[in-house]
Amino acid sequence: MTKPLVNPTVPGQPRLTSLSHGGGCGCKIAPGVLSEILKGTSAMPIPKELLVGIETADDAAVYQLNDEQALIATTDFFMPIVDDPYHFGRIAAANAISDVYAMGGTPIMALALVGMPINVLSTETIGKILDGGQSICREAGIPIAGGHTIDSVEPIYGLVALGLIHPKNVKKNADAKVGDRLILGKPLGVGVLSAALKKDALSAEGYEQMIANTTKLNTPGPDLSKLDGVHALTDITGFGLAGHALEMARGAKAAIRIDMARVPLLPGVRELAAQGMVTGASGRNWAAYGAEVHLGSGVQPVDQALLSDPQTSGGLLVACSAETVDDVLAIFQRHGFATAAEVGEIVAADTDGIRLQVA
Repeated sequence: MTKPLVNPTVPGQPRLTSLSHGGGCGCKIAPGVLSEILKGTSAMPIPKELLVGIETADDAAVYQLNDEQALIATTDFFMPIVDDPYHFGRIAAANAISDVYAMGGTPIMALALVGMPINVLSTETIGKILDGGQSICREAGIPIAGGHTIDSVEPIYGLVALGLIHPKNVKKNADAKVGDRLILGKPLGVGVLSAALKKDALSAEGYEQMIANTTKLNTPGPDLSKLDGVHALTDITGFGLAGHALEMARGAKAAIRIDMARVPLLPGVRELAAQGMVTGASGRNWAAYGAEVHLGSGVQPVDQALLSDPQTSGGLLVACSAETVDDVLAIFQRHGFATAAEVGEIVAADTDGIRLQVA
């Protein structure tokens, strides 16, 4: 059935998803292509104050201001993953701010990045997108202090997000240790639900789950950063659980073992993925790093799609000592992340090199 182009949430307006070739973090350039692009860039002098740069594909840059403060700077923006403009704004803002939390920091302010087809979308619709972003920033306790707008062929919205952290509390994605346990803060499946939404195959309950998951701020980050037993931290976004876990493994020069049976999933996601409700980004992700993933004999074919499923505003992935697991889970519970779970561990790299092992 052909999806109608009229937006059911805004009468007289087109569906936002019909105006873009991709949505959410599924818009990301595929990992393999991105590596080729960055390979040709010239190295720049790195000041000693730059604590985190691009060297390990971390979530944000961190620049030390003084003995007590470091500035976290990040940006993220994308095309619509849903048709409701207010929800789109909320999802995009939560996703951008997440990278500050993923470094262990506290957000302090944001700048809006807005590109809109002004001859297609009404000022009312564009205003609802901005209102959605502002609502999330209010929840995070920060102002949108400025920004930039352009007339664009496709609708684009996101933020520059800034935060602060004590330099000793910065949590990189590259400092996991062999023996660490892995804790995942949010369930997977946002990409699967978005694929079902585009095919008009997503229930009202499924849509509510998708919105709740993507607009839930990763507020445990600052509390997690204060735990000495937390060694590495990142968030799961466009490259999926497998891709971001591999980044953690490469940084640690180790391997990661994930128990797929323990990975939390959004309700109905496994069934939808089995029906072919997967994004194109999932296939591109797997093409880029699938050779580094060893799937155990008990892993089902659908698990490949779930491992590479792009998460928009996904959960935090924490590498911590075994003794710290209970403290980490308690922090997640205190912040309302009821499905946070231990999903794997960091293990020594085998003779095949750094890889992701899935049981």
